[in-house]
Amino acid sequence: MAKTDDDREEGLRLNPRYDRDGLITAVASSVDTGELLMLAHMNAQALAATIETRVAHFWSRSRGKLWRKGEESGNELHIVDMRLDCDQDAIWLLVKPVGPACHTGRVSCFYRRVTDDGLEWIDREPHAH
Repeated sequence: MAKTDDDREEGLRLNPRYDRDGLITAVASSVDTGELLMLAHMNAQALAATIETRVAHFWSRSRGKLWRKGEESGNELHIVDMRLDCDQDAIWLLVKPVGPACHTGRVSCFYRRVTDDGLEWIDREPHAH
């Protein structure tokens, strides 16, 4: 059996393992459909705000600031459940989305498939399903 960090991997204390930039990866999926909606990053402030408000907050790497999902568009992600992976360096948000999750207007940010020839559309048009 591999050596484990018992406190982090088996304990019940929230102890995220942030990367060198102070971030953990966060994925959000619809609690109703299971569809993967988006991937973003959280720092400690974003995680704390998400836990406190039950609305997804992230750290915008491009803008260098805390960002509440939907603060401009109104397309919030309401938290139903939050799960941390085994070594606490990634978080899975199970959400009830209010509107599309993607800034393009699509339900999910994952609207193209990788093929041998490049990419192909899964959801060509931005719209809510």
